[in-house]
Amino acid sequence: MSKLTDFEMEVYAFIKAQGEVPVSNLPKRMWGAIPKLTNSGRVKTYKRPTVPWASKKQKFVKAIEE
Repeated sequence: MSKLTDFEMEVYAFIKAQGEVPVSNLPKRMWGAIPKLTNSGRVKTYKRPTVPWASKKQKFVKAIEE
C-alpha cells in the first residue's frame, strides 16, 4: 500500500467519521486528496440520486473499513 501524507490521513479520518458524504459537502481543500485515497483503496466513490424523483445524480464518497 502506498504511503499517505498527514493531510491525506486527515481527509480519510474526516470521511470515515462522516460515513457516506457527498463530495460537494467536503471542504474544497480536501477534494484533491480523494483520487489518491481511491487509488490506494481506502475510499469508494460512486454516483446516486439524492432524491428518488430526480434524474440528476450526485457523487458520494465513503470510507472502506479495513
